[in-house]
Amino acid sequence: MKRSLILAAAALISLLPVAGHGADAGKPVHPAVSSARPEAVKPKEQTPVTGKVMQTMNGGGYSYILLKKASGDKVWLAVPQMDVELGATLTFKPGMEMADLQSKALNRTFEKIIFSEGLVDGKGGKNAKKSAKKSPGSKGSVATAGEKIKVKKATGPNAYTVAELYKLKGKLDKKKVVVSGKVVRVSAGIMGKNWVHIQDGSGDAKKGTHDLVVTSQAVPVIGEVVTASGTLYKNKDFGGGYKYEVIVEKAELEIQ
Repeated sequence: MKRSLILAAAALISLLPVAGHGADAGKPVHPAVSSARPEAVKPKEQTPVTGKVMQTMNGGGYSYILLKKASGDKVWLAVPQMDVELGATLTFKPGMEMADLQSKALNRTFEKIIFSEGLVDGKGGKNAKKSAKKSPGSKGSVATAGEKIKVKKATGPNAYTVAELYKLKGKLDKKKVVVSGKVVRVSAGIMGKNWVHIQDGSGDAKKGTHDLVVTSQAVPVIGEVVTASGTLYKNKDFGGGYKYEVIVEKAELEIQ
C-alpha cells in the first residue's frame, strides 16, 4: 500500500503545472493552489478517512469537505467536485496530504488538507448514493443543515425571511430584496459567480423552501451569518441543471 501511495504521489506531481523562473522554478503547483510554495505532497493518510460532513464548499473543480472523525478530530479533504449532504457520514479513499495550501477559487488557505480520489465504493454511508446523484443546481443542491438554524429577519422596507421570498416570489420577481441567513454551502467560480446557500430557520425543508441560493462575487465562509441585498428572480433556468424556483442574483453580502 505504501509503495502504491508513493507511486500515486509521483504521478500527481508529474501532472502538475510547473512554476516560472527563479528560485521556485520546477516546483509543482497544484491546480487549486495560487501559491507556488506549499509543502511537498506527503503520503500521510494510508487508510480510508471516515467522518461526519461538517462543512462543504465547491471551487475550481474540487469539493472541499470538512469531516469530523469518531475520535472528534476534524480533517479537510479535497475531492473531484461532488455534492454531499451536511451531516452525512461518509468514507473517502486515502490520499496525499498538503500543508498551507491556498485555494484560488475559495480565497482561503488550508493549514492541512488531504487530496482524495473520492468515496470508497460501498462505504459512503447511507446518504452517499443519494448525494452522488444530485445535480449541482435546482432541488438537487438544496443543503440540509446539520443543526437547528435561527437567524433574525433583516430590517428595512425590502427585508424578508427565506420563507417569505418563496411565498411572495411572483410579487417580488425582478425586484430588490434583503434577506439574512446562515451560510450552509458555497460553490465558487461557476459561470463567473459564487453560489451561496443560506438558511434562516424559516420555510419547509420537505418542500425545499428553507434553502435560498444567492449569487455573488463574495465568497463567505460556511457558518457565517450574512445579509444579502440583491435582485430576486423566480423560476430562473441557467441551463446545465441550474434551475431555481427562487434565486437572488448579484447580491452584496454583509457579514453579521
